[in-house]
Amino acid sequence: MRKARLHDRSSAGGPIPRIGWAARVREAGAPLAIRPYRLHFTARMLSWTGSAVAPIGLAFAVLHIGGGPGALGAVLAASVVPQILLLLVGGVVADRLPRDRVMVAVVGPGWALGWDALTFVASALLFSRISLKPKTVKVRTGFTADLREGWDDFRSRRWLWVMVCQAAVIVPVWLVGYQLLGPVYGQRVLGGAAPWGVVVSGFTAGLVAGAALALMWKPCQVGLVVCAGTGSMAVPLAAMAASVPLPVLVVATAVAGTGLAVSMTVWSSLVQERIPADRLGRTLSYSTLGQILPVPFGYLLAGPASHLFGLRTTLAAGALIITTAAVVPLAIAQVRGLGLAPETAKEADGAVSMARAER
Repeated sequence: MRKARLHDRSSAGGPIPRIGWAARVREAGAPLAIRPYRLHFTARMLSWTGSAVAPIGLAFAVLHIGGGPGALGAVLAASVVPQILLLLVGGVVADRLPRDRVMVAVVGPGWALGWDALTFVASALLFSRISLKPKTVKVRTGFTADLREGWDDFRSRRWLWVMVCQAAVIVPVWLVGYQLLGPVYGQRVLGGAAPWGVVVSGFTAGLVAGAALALMWKPCQVGLVVCAGTGSMAVPLAAMAASVPLPVLVVATAVAGTGLAVSMTVWSSLVQERIPADRLGRTLSYSTLGQILPVPFGYLLAGPASHLFGLRTTLAAGALIITTAAVVPLAIAQVRGLGLAPETAKEADGAVSMARAER
């Protein structure tokens, strides 16, 4: 009877009972009981551990052989070019084929890059064991038609391309500040790879904390949360520009990691709710391409800019650009109004009511 009363109360539009954090934690961990999700989660975690250490190894390998910011920028730019060239192809493939088939400072820089490669191999093995129900794929006229359909879907969604434009500014500035100028700052100011590795560990810890928070927290104002999360990425750049002590820089980087993880998780959920599954791969490929296309140019320009204006001034300018780009989209009502789809919100309300009734 109590469950029925609670359900009727929520259906009638009355106040929804608050769900405790213990119940939220249980709900967040529930998907791990599903084998495909568990394999995917483990594979991504392994991949991320490699991706976290690889930039350190690559950056300090270049710096160790005498390269400066310009040389490091050229290396990092070259590493992004293959992704840019193959991204749209990957979007079409993701929509045509089953998703499970598509997925596949203590040591030296070489070991860090080797660990990255090893984690990719382990991730691929885990992904290969995921078995999903086959999806129905409609017959299309050809590769070009698929690309055109994905482009039409992308440009028809104003909220999507506005946020992609935001990311096209923030992503290259953040990568320049964190992956290029950050190691240079670590070498010149902090004293080498070891203290910069501590900073990177703070960022990774923030990512983990942000991902856990996003599992338990379902914000109503998605646009505001995403903009605030991406804006937090200005904090470490500003901290380096101000030459704060190492512990403060670690905390600042952890804040950025937390904000980034929350914004990415919330944004991914929103996109998957609003874009049809048969167009998701292509639409997201255009979205990702728009974000990373300016990255090589940012890498190539960062070296000369830091040489001309100085390292700290360049970092401060990056922090200002990220802050501005994070705020501007909020002037658009459609972005401010982004939230859960009505069906999802209704399901969430029902889940909260049931969880509360079972306590």
